[in-house]
Amino acid sequence: MSDETPGIVVTGVAGRMGRMLVETVAASDACRLVGALVRPGHEWEGRDVGEATGGAAMGVPVTSDALEAFAKAQAVIDFTTPAATVEFAALAAQARATHVIGTTGFGDDDLACIAAAARHAVVVRAGNMSLGVNLLVGLTRKVAAALGEEFDIEIVEAHHRHKVDAPSGTALMLGEAAAEGRGVALSEAAERGRDGQTGPRGAGAIGFSAVRGGDIVGEHDVLFAGAGERVMLRHVATDRGIFARGAVRAALWGQDKRPGEYTMADVLGL
Repeated sequence: MSDETPGIVVTGVAGRMGRMLVETVAASDACRLVGALVRPGHEWEGRDVGEATGGAAMGVPVTSDALEAFAKAQAVIDFTTPAATVEFAALAAQARATHVIGTTGFGDDDLACIAAAARHAVVVRAGNMSLGVNLLVGLTRKVAAALGEEFDIEIVEAHHRHKVDAPSGTALMLGEAAAEGRGVALSEAAERGRDGQTGPRGAGAIGFSAVRGGDIVGEHDVLFAGAGERVMLRHVATDRGIFARGAVRAALWGQDKRPGEYTMADVLGL
């Protein structure tokens, strides 16, 4: 493979998505794996990433030194934690590397830090990197705009038992799309928790329900429930490879773009 192809660093390589990303980048003819990152003190540190993930040697040692790894990369693909991603955003911006962020669960302060980094480098951030989900987001926006408040909106998501944040980043993307379709702010319309005597559902509320269990990769339903009829939009993921392939596509797409914060809708031209 030519050294002119973009070099990519994968963060959190010991995790499920990290391993999938390493495999996807290594299998691509359009890019090179130039770095594999773990947290300091991890048992994989210093080992070849291919051997550490149970395959053949790749000639890329696992490291915890993000600054050194990013310095030789054109892109960073990051599915880790909000705190780690905020730190990586500043380092990726310093290296002028495209930062593809699949991490979810950010607070307002985290998002402000990422926006600051995007003034110096390309940041592609999405709660979900799949083509199908991003099409679902567009459909949700259109249906919400077409149906009035007499249709209640409920977003139901299901993920594996290890997922630590709820609602999922994808569910929030769908909620934002529904709110945009109705011309309201999600922060004002969202209804996230129900327990006990909650009273009737509020008019115009956008509800969220989260299921956690087993090894569910990701399922998202957007329910529009009216009097005598229901419309349901659904996406089911059965293979994490769809997210890894989307992330690599975003990393390549960002190579000739101006600094700024982008979404998968931009990458896919939706």
